[in-house]
Amino acid sequence: MSDTDIPRAHRSRNRSARGESSRRDRPRKKESRTRRGASSADEGRADRRSRSQSLSANALAQLNQDNVRQQKHADRERRKRDRERGEGHDERARERLERQQRRERERRREREAERDRDREREMEWERERQREREREQRRTRGRDRSPSPDPEAEPVIIPKNYQKPGRQKKKSRVVSGAVMEEGRSKGWGFGFGGWGNHSRDGSYDSLRKEELYSQPEKKKKTTWSKRKKWIVGGICAVILLIIIIVAAVVGSKHKSGSSSDSSGPKASNSDVPAKWINTYLDPTTWASTEDFNTTFTDVMVGDLPIMGLNSDWDDSAQANDKVPALNKPWGNYSKTPARGVNLGGWLSIEPFITPSLFNYPLSAGVVDEWTLCIHLGSQAASTIENHYNTFVTESTFQDIANAGLDHVRIPFSYWAVKVYDGDQYIYRTSWRYLLRGIEWARKYGLRVNLDMHGLPGSQNGWNHSGRQGAIGWLNGTNGDLNAQRSLDIHNSLSQFFAQDRYKNIITHYGLANEPRMTFLKASTVVNWTETAYKMVRKNGYNGLVIFGDGFMGLDNWQGKMQGYDGLVLDVHQYVIFNQNQIDFTHQKKVQYACQGWTQQAEQSQDTSTGYGPTQFAEWSQADTDCAQYVTNVGQGNRWEGTLNTGNASTAILTPDCPTKDSKCSCDQANADPSKWSSEYKQFLTMFAEAQMYSFEKGLGWWYWTWQTETSPQWSYKAGMQAGVLPQKAWDRSFNCDTDVPDFSKSGLPEYY
Repeated sequence: MSDTDIPRAHRSRNRSARGESSRRDRPRKKESRTRRGASSADEGRADRRSRSQSLSANALAQLNQDNVRQQKHADRERRKRDRERGEGHDERARERLERQQRRERERRREREAERDRDREREMEWERERQREREREQRRTRGRDRSPSPDPEAEPVIIPKNYQKPGRQKKKSRVVSGAVMEEGRSKGWGFGFGGWGNHSRDGSYDSLRKEELYSQPEKKKKTTWSKRKKWIVGGICAVILLIIIIVAAVVGSKHKSGSSSDSSGPKASNSDVPAKWINTYLDPTTWASTEDFNTTFTDVMVGDLPIMGLNSDWDDSAQANDKVPALNKPWGNYSKTPARGVNLGGWLSIEPFITPSLFNYPLSAGVVDEWTLCIHLGSQAASTIENHYNTFVTESTFQDIANAGLDHVRIPFSYWAVKVYDGDQYIYRTSWRYLLRGIEWARKYGLRVNLDMHGLPGSQNGWNHSGRQGAIGWLNGTNGDLNAQRSLDIHNSLSQFFAQDRYKNIITHYGLANEPRMTFLKASTVVNWTETAYKMVRKNGYNGLVIFGDGFMGLDNWQGKMQGYDGLVLDVHQYVIFNQNQIDFTHQKKVQYACQGWTQQAEQSQDTSTGYGPTQFAEWSQADTDCAQYVTNVGQGNRWEGTLNTGNASTAILTPDCPTKDSKCSCDQANADPSKWSSEYKQFLTMFAEAQMYSFEKGLGWWYWTWQTETSPQWSYKAGMQAGVLPQKAWDRSFNCDTDVPDFSKSGLPEYY
């Protein structure tokens, strides 16, 4: 600042600070004056007064001028400061704008880089496909293997939005899990008596255990004597001799044609027309040829391939001596109810049945078959077909018959028949395994309940329909389109299974598994069901046609869809998906099965109080929802109060076991059966047998399901092995004819 910028009152101080002298400190210049003569004292005093008054007036004027100058200077300073503050604000605004522009440029560069990476991944994927084609050409000895030009003959199974996954670290293995239904809506069950007003509402659970690896302990090197070496050598020689003998015997059996190779005989496509090479009709592309006719045929019935099943068949087999052979009439199901089991999780993949297929971080978003196919990308077809080929084998059907069961329900989904633009599913591979499964059932005298588990658009939005999320069937933008697609699929299926080959074995034909009629308009679902029924009958299928109760309450079906011969209502009964039933004590759960469900079965069978013919195609022994993924991948459970659905109206975040406190635990419920107490085994046995008794008041039952990877309370096979299911389905010790004990008094905790 210059002195001109400093107020006058402060200049002298500043100059003093700089070592300068002020005007007052300088010697005054002597003025030349003319001396006047002496005067009288009065004149001198008057003159002094006059000069004093004149000086005071001048000083006052000077002071006023100084004040005016100081005020003007202060105003200038204030305006200057205001300008400086305004310029600073503008400068900060400019800086913020520049920062925003820099960030936007960086984001654009990142998006461009991501697009470049996407293009690179796509190019790499195309190169990988080319390498795969080259490898295929080498495997087929140089034959021309150009893809079929017919998209119906060779569907695209690679997801359109597929991005090849990057290299990932080894994940922890899921070692505990379960099987079963998700979502259950409120208002479930009859409103009759004391057992009626209970709601059902559902989701899935996610529990994980990290896989533990341990290094083998190093052993100290020991020195053997010569005698010990001779002894060990002799033992090894004997073992080697035995192995050679066994190998020779097995080799002779193979030569005689009794191959035990699960992959079946080596296939050739030398007789496959060029348009069908490398399609679902080319046997060289199959993971297994066991019990398949590999002689090429493209014969279609209802636009569905017969897969070489154009030979004779034998329906003389009998599941057991309690039921007729396949070529004999079953009779009235009300008098001879079905006793069956589901093959859930086989051709319609479900996370809780095979959690190993969904062993990915939650961030991967793999929650159903749709997202699994996307995540697997080029490996989807081989991974899923390997599951089809190994999860269920011929021995599965033999074991089911040996358990005293006489029916098997096979869930499958629409992509066994057809796929549509944008679908991620594997096309028609499951169709071949469905037909082979039916032939194995025939071999052991088991009648088949065909269950359409997933329809286009999803009829319930649950993961077992193939795609979790929105309901696009009879709902939303493409609701009508997907409803018509579903009819088209049933048009093909019903024509195919009306063939004489299937008339004795396909006794039940399901239209739609668990349509969520608490969300969909009930009258629309009823109209679609009636249309589908009439079409199936017109196409020549004469067995029982099955429709789902839709969770809207059994008494609400009274009077609906009457006059349709062989149209059967299907009900799925569980206590664990209902907040007002999962908290029943062990004693009350058994009592409810004996009384509540028996009452519902009897009243639903009576057309004056219910629909009429009613079957029970799903139930289990599970008394908690603790099993892994049983309430969806990545969600908790009601039992412990960890069910976080992301929706406040459905989430349950306080313990809901009978004690409703922090003691509620899933540890014992998820334990290995070898660790179950005798009291718990007694409860599980009585709970299962009570349900069998109840559901035989209708047209019969199918347990959900035959096998799971890790959840024995959802597996008929594991339940038999654990001793909590009868070894023969008809040989039961409890038929709701004795008092149900209070299990807590016997030492069984209500919270585990």
